[in-house]
Amino acid sequence: MLSIQRKLRTLEYHSPDHFSLNSEDDVRNIVNWLENQKIRYYSVADRGVLQGEDWRSNTASYLKQLKCPYGFEKFQNAALDWLLNYAIRLEYSEKKDNINERAAKLRITDDEDCAPLDVNSVQFKNSVNKLRDFLRIPPHHDYLQVLKACRILIEKRLGPNAVKRTGDKMTLGSQEIGFDLGEASLNEAGKALRLLHIEELRLLQTQINEAIVAAQSQTADPKTDTSLGQVGR
Repeated sequence: MLSIQRKLRTLEYHSPDHFSLNSEDDVRNIVNWLENQKIRYYSVADRGVLQGEDWRSNTASYLKQLKCPYGFEKFQNAALDWLLNYAIRLEYSEKKDNINERAAKLRITDDEDCAPLDVNSVQFKNSVNKLRDFLRIPPHHDYLQVLKACRILIEKRLGPNAVKRTGDKMTLGSQEIGFDLGEASLNEAGKALRLLHIEELRLLQTQINEAIVAAQSQTADPKTDTSLGQVGR
């Protein structure tokens, strides 16, 4: 379900978060929208067969013509997911130059540590979840959204209302720790710890921004086999 929602968002479907795979009307609307807006395998005059009373059997025949490996009657969700992938392949083949140009602008080339980054790896996802736990951010199924939430939270903590700066430098005298330890030396030590913590957060913010850019460059440059797609009329 979540995979289908994400692919519908990618294709800019009008209501990706408000449909049910158990609703025949919703499934039929998605199939028709994909054919009318993205795939266009049938001629305009022939597309009506996907909307009438026999739409299920006609959709099954339609998918066979597209060489879908899943039978629509028995494996509706798998067939629908395949059809979304098919539409995405066609969309990419038509806009690949523009997509690759945008991805090239986002790609990190100077930092060798980010070059082999696999945003779909278990290690990457576990690292994001560890960061989320550290910042006490609620869990979310989309780990890239979690990473963005971490960045936003850190930016707020380092914003002008959270940290007072003198030029580009921060001094102990400009820091407020929010409580009194009873001794001037302890208060100074608390301020020093606060400065160290802020510097760590700044470094973490920079690393998160780099990770997001690297993740976007990976997800914006899909590797597709256009020979699998058949551009319709």
